Amino acid sequence: MKVKDVMNPNLIFCKPEDSVREAAKILKENNISGAPVLKGEKLVGIVTEADLLKLLIIPEKGELWLPSPFEVIEVPIRELLGWEETKKMLSDVGSTKIEEIMTKDVHIISSEASVEEASEHMIRHRINRLPVTEDSRVVGIVTRGDIIKGLAKL
Repeated sequence: MKVKDVMNPNLIFCKPEDSVREAAKILKENNISGAPVLKGEKLVGIVTEADLLKLLIIPEKGELWLPSPFEVIEVPIRELLGWEETKKMLSDVGSTKIEEIMTKDVHIISSEASVEEASEHMIRHRINRLPVTEDSRVVGIVTRGDIIKGLAKL
């Protein structure tokens, strides 16, 4: 079975100039966890939920900041970072451009490759999706789930 037999040809993508807010909306509305980033027809990166979540890491603390209901009610945010810094950080996150946070070194696969090759590539590189190319053009995307669905049809 080839990648073209299981890939999703309905490519949902982001543009480098899209904001994090726009990209998050694209991912949410399409119920996907990542999308290729295209400049015209050229693949320039990939953005995933993990890339978006990294924006919530507090550099000084090296940990993710997701307040619990207790923290929101009981712990003043100004003690964490300072109120003005926190407001600025949260407002800046949404307006950050995708090109600033996307993964630029993108693994791709040919539509003619086997699903075994795609699976092995995903496992070896610990990735969940591969943009699918034909003649240097992105023609779709294949995810681990797409491969599993394809195998279920055998």
